[in-house]
Amino acid sequence: MNESYLQQTYPFTLPELPYASNALEPSIDSRTMEIHHGKHHAGYVTKLNSALESTLDLQSKTIRELLLNPRTLPDDVRQSIINNGGGHINHALYWRSMSANAGMEPTGQLFTAINDTFGDFSSFIEKFTEVSILRFGSGWAWLSVEEDGSNMMVHSTANQDSPLSEHRIPILGLDLWEHAYYLNYQNRRNDYIAAWWNVVDWKSVAERFAPLRS
Repeated sequence: MNESYLQQTYPFTLPELPYASNALEPSIDSRTMEIHHGKHHAGYVTKLNSALESTLDLQSKTIRELLLNPRTLPDDVRQSIINNGGGHINHALYWRSMSANAGMEPTGQLFTAINDTFGDFSSFIEKFTEVSILRFGSGWAWLSVEEDGSNMMVHSTANQDSPLSEHRIPILGLDLWEHAYYLNYQNRRNDYIAAWWNVVDWKSVAERFAPLRS
């Protein structure tokens, strides 16, 4: 994960969307994108900066450093950093997991690793979809790799918890909070999950994966 937002320190800033707000239609509608990015993600950034405003010794740490070992954070700001720092980094990856020019399958090293781990690409899709559906309440579904690059896994986290805090490196993430889909899909989370596969940017996922196996 070498995206520039991972190297940011306080004060954190909202990254721009890597495409127009209507670029992912009909899978994700423009209004949802505008609210999701401009209100929800922006809110996490604002609250993260507020949590760090008076905690001077944490201001030089990157978002990754803050979330890697949350137990070491001061009691008075720990949960705010977990919630809002996670919300920031999770969303930054989510936007980069999607593209208007998405392909239907990965290729190369990533495709091989998925097949080796899950048996074949269809089985991976089924597993990721199952984990997404079974996540109760708000949270995320992930394709992650162990911190040492050894194992690939599909898993989920609650709320805005980051896989980094579990020493896992996320390379693909699906937002399962209602704000990610409710305007268009209402309570039909399963339909949102199915439509999301149409906009997954496997090239971007492969670029995050490659350094972990080099």
